[in-house]
Amino acid sequence: MNQKLLPEWIEQSGVMLTWPHKHGWTELLDEADQTFTEIAKVITLYEKILISHYDAAHKAYILKLLENENIDLTKVNFAKAKSNDIWVRDNGPLTVQMENGSLKLLSFSFNAWGGKYPHKDDANLCTTVYKQEFFGNNPMELVDFVLEGCAIEVDGNGSLLTTESVMLNGGRNNLARADIEKVLKREFGVDRILWLKSGGLLGDDTDGHIDTLARFLDGETICYVSCDDPTDKQYEGLKDMKRELHAMRTLDGKPYRLIALPLPDPQFSPAGLRLPATYANFFLINGALLMPIYGAQQDAEAVHTIKSYATERTVHAVNCRTLIHFYGSLHCATMQLPKGVLS
Repeated sequence: MNQKLLPEWIEQSGVMLTWPHKHGWTELLDEADQTFTEIAKVITLYEKILISHYDAAHKAYILKLLENENIDLTKVNFAKAKSNDIWVRDNGPLTVQMENGSLKLLSFSFNAWGGKYPHKDDANLCTTVYKQEFFGNNPMELVDFVLEGCAIEVDGNGSLLTTESVMLNGGRNNLARADIEKVLKREFGVDRILWLKSGGLLGDDTDGHIDTLARFLDGETICYVSCDDPTDKQYEGLKDMKRELHAMRTLDGKPYRLIALPLPDPQFSPAGLRLPATYANFFLINGALLMPIYGAQQDAEAVHTIKSYATERTVHAVNCRTLIHFYGSLHCATMQLPKGVLS
């Protein structure tokens, strides 16, 4: 039976989060708790959340954080699941719709971006949560193919956007492009793959996830990271990426509407390493858009730009400066569960 990956803007039943904990985050944990509490507070204004927690003590701690912010706990579900990290976009379930309208969850193999970090618990997170029956009667299929959710974007009209630097990386599947395209088309029900050769942010340990660079705001609109500073080391790569995006067409031959998002001023770790700050890592939920900001002078411009185009959504800015210390941001830390998934 044919299946189709549902785009992010489809109506959602909830959002999945993997809350930070001391077993994985040894620095900035209090700050990460604050960021996640803010994310949870905004999402619960619109829909439910499903929080995976490490153990009973961790759940009690999270509950206290939420209660202190007067968050509606009737919209909060908890699933006990050990994890190595928080990036549920990469190891959480992807939802496809079957021809008859039923839903299925896909759990792809996860190896921490080519074996860069410990990942045993993260690789098992989908199965652990699924066994706790939070996803109703929807089946879940284990797919023997390494793939992170941050690595793909679909327009809902038959096209999938991704990057060569991730998908063709030998540390993941070590397959030829044609074979990878076959898997993506089969699992996500798309007609074609749009490949970006250029782009990439300094400090990104994922090899260049698409959701840090270019995102579908809807089926005809792509928001992308743009750099106007010729002295920035990322300038040439992002300029080439812009050229590639301008050459892309929808399946019916029309150019995509392109929206340039500014590149934040360089953000650095205490050790002086460049951090992968990006406004493209926004997240769509029912009636709203969560926009990551970083305390950079471009924050206001980025929020204004998104508001100008996402006119049917309420835009909420969330400071994600802490998250980029661990090489991810808002979209990476969330996974939407379409209507009919979260029970």
